Amino acid sequence: MNRSAADRIIVALDGMAPEQALGFAAAVLELRWVKVGLELFVAGGPDVVRQLRDQGKRVFLDLKFHDIPATMAGACRSAARLGAELITVHACAGSEALRAAQAAAVDSASAAGLPAPKLLAVTVLTSWEPARFAAELAIEEPVEAYVARLAELAASSGIGGCVCSPLEVASLRSAHPEPFALVTPGIRPAGAALGDQQRVMTPAEAIAAGSSQLVIGRPITAAADPAAAFAACCAELRG
Repeated sequence: MNRSAADRIIVALDGMAPEQALGFAAAVLELRWVKVGLELFVAGGPDVVRQLRDQGKRVFLDLKFHDIPATMAGACRSAARLGAELITVHACAGSEALRAAQAAAVDSASAAGLPAPKLLAVTVLTSWEPARFAAELAIEEPVEAYVARLAELAASSGIGGCVCSPLEVASLRSAHPEPFALVTPGIRPAGAALGDQQRVMTPAEAIAAGSSQLVIGRPITAAADPAAAFAACCAELRG
């Protein structure tokens, strides 16, 4: 799929107060996409999404909905009405909830005159270590196989993509070609500090492996010159 380098980068506004997030987004003029997660959404509410959209930014609303079908449908209906274009749901909610969420999001956006959002399924959170995953959840299937199983469940339920770690991109892309989206956190530009991330790729490596879009946080948001750091990531993608 032909996208500009700037369209491939979603900057995570994690750890920011609403006023900080809005100021940051306004200051990085070339920024196209931002991620609003739980911390920022709880602090700023729906207004922070509206205000980011008023700046012309496209919003990835990363709240990872996981509930009974009616509640997931209602949540996705509201998120779509806000204008969020990417919305996360947990694949392990099951096919009925996934189908209900997808239908509600599309109907709500259409009624509001907005583009249909793309739902992204979360499979296994990257914080899970394999031995603890098996012991605490009593799941004998290896994490990699379980991820593939949940990705297939999401795709067969009409969900438009998955959030996945960089190390899962190639295998998931081989099973799910475009336009199925693979949105990838755990990205560190060449030479950047790893921080609390260990299983990482550079932007160019992740795109080459099959990522649709990249979620990048502190390497841009904590940089001395965030606009320059964003531009450097774009340049790395352009080669």
